[in-house]
Amino acid sequence: MRFFLALLTFCTLALSAQTQYPQDYFRPPMDIPLHTSGTFGELRSNHFHAGLDYRTNQKTGFAVYASAAGYVSRIKVSAYGYGTSIYIDHPNGYTTLYAHLLKYAPKIEAYVRKKQYEKKSFEIELFPKPGEIVIEKGEEIALSGNSGGSGGPHLHFEIRDTKTEMIINPLAFGLDKKMKDTKLPTIYSVLIYPLSEDAVVDGSRSPYLINVKQQANGIFVADTIKAKGVIGFGVNATDKSTGSTPNNGIYKTELFYNNNPYFSCEFNTFAFDESRYVNNYIDYERYYNTGQRFQKLYIKRAFPLSLLKHNQGNGQISLTIQDTLAKKYSIVVSDFHGNKATVTGVIQYSAEPARVGTPKFVTAYRVIAANDNIYSKNGVSVFVPANAFYDDFYMDFEVKDSVLRLHRPTTPVHTYLEVSFDAPGVTKEEAAKTFIAGIGGKRFSYNNTRYENGRFIAKIKVLGSFKLMKDTTAPTIFRPTFKEGAQVKADTIGVHIADDLSGIATYDGFINGKWVLMHYDYKDRSLKYNFSDGLTDDGKNQLKIVVTDNVGNSATFETYFFRTQNTNPVENNK
Repeated sequence: MRFFLALLTFCTLALSAQTQYPQDYFRPPMDIPLHTSGTFGELRSNHFHAGLDYRTNQKTGFAVYASAAGYVSRIKVSAYGYGTSIYIDHPNGYTTLYAHLLKYAPKIEAYVRKKQYEKKSFEIELFPKPGEIVIEKGEEIALSGNSGGSGGPHLHFEIRDTKTEMIINPLAFGLDKKMKDTKLPTIYSVLIYPLSEDAVVDGSRSPYLINVKQQANGIFVADTIKAKGVIGFGVNATDKSTGSTPNNGIYKTELFYNNNPYFSCEFNTFAFDESRYVNNYIDYERYYNTGQRFQKLYIKRAFPLSLLKHNQGNGQISLTIQDTLAKKYSIVVSDFHGNKATVTGVIQYSAEPARVGTPKFVTAYRVIAANDNIYSKNGVSVFVPANAFYDDFYMDFEVKDSVLRLHRPTTPVHTYLEVSFDAPGVTKEEAAKTFIAGIGGKRFSYNNTRYENGRFIAKIKVLGSFKLMKDTTAPTIFRPTFKEGAQVKADTIGVHIADDLSGIATYDGFINGKWVLMHYDYKDRSLKYNFSDGLTDDGKNQLKIVVTDNVGNSATFETYFFRTQNTNPVENNK
């Protein structure tokens, strides 16, 4: 029976790995030469990258085309995340996503802008009915941009299974043939982790960095190491594709020990719910301290990340006194086009005791990751739900001078913790201005906070120090793009907005008393109005802007300008 279950599991994995996607159904979303600045599954902050980032040569405004016929199923405009984005459902069961756009094509732009004016909101999410906005293959749907959380002009492109919403590597649909890539990945360094209580690596109980040198034949060779106990490997590697300068992510990583497959990770498809597990897949503490992302090629405590194929012992290697012969290991990293880089090395068992140890950190607050945990002290409580952390550990929990010290931000958090501060007798007015702030040196971060039953309560997803803070200062509105009373000939006018504590919550613009659509970009703190709306009068126009922060403080900016009558008003918005 056990053999049958193992065989069934193997067959299921094999079928999954051999999923065939249509190869000629989707066309590239742009007609410019396609080079990636970001690959599928690339290791990002708190998530795996869910698509391909196509370079646009540090420019915006390139035509974006529908990769196949279908209908617009979702539209989202946000100052954050994917920014201005569009989703198209296709009759073959897949959905394509185009993100960080500058603007939509005219028929889509008119539809969206009408809804924005109806809701009086720049940020909007729409779900048109099937057939409401029909799109043909190759039809221009937008212009490429730099909106939302984009770090520079590019097009983010995804393909998803419409029904399951599983994200799929776009290159698996034949789009790899539209790109040339002959560059090999690069392996920078290898780490060995002592995992068991008795584990020692070259006399150290701490993670041990191995020297790696590239040979003339392209193979990377690591220094021989001596170890005992249970150990695991980690690798720091990146890839560059032809025509691109940035370092991209690795498509496939494999660990072989004594010529046997021990562990692998392959970025073909994953679910959104899995994305935050990137913080457990990498050595998070090292990433936090150094910015280097080491992929761990082992699992210490099981977690549901379908990308991993841990062939033997969850990638953990046990070295005992019976291992008299040196054992060979190799790590192979590959890109989607089959270019590979390999590092090889040898492990020799050694009974040598540790010369360098890692001091044990022990407190009265033990976190059992599989269980709910509650900690309370001096009027401050922290609730930790089961599986909020990836491993068991001792929590550094202290409350002193009304400041909560909740361990260190080098430990990743998977799901929200709940923090509460007792504060009975606070007036309604005081409560509205008070929130639980994260402390980072001289900087403070806002956490959405509610007040109930004499307690301030907030959900947090990062460890560190926290305290109650009050914000009574209004946002600032500054540096308008024109002088008061000026004759404005530009296509847009705008201001800059900022808030130094709780952060911007809402922003509204009015011209001659009527609400107008203002476009917000948090990256440069700009708030702009485009005259293509056709809502100005011929001559003098009054402008009013109201900005509110997250605790209700509000600022108002009022001025006037002159404008000749627009020639192309958008009638739908009047």
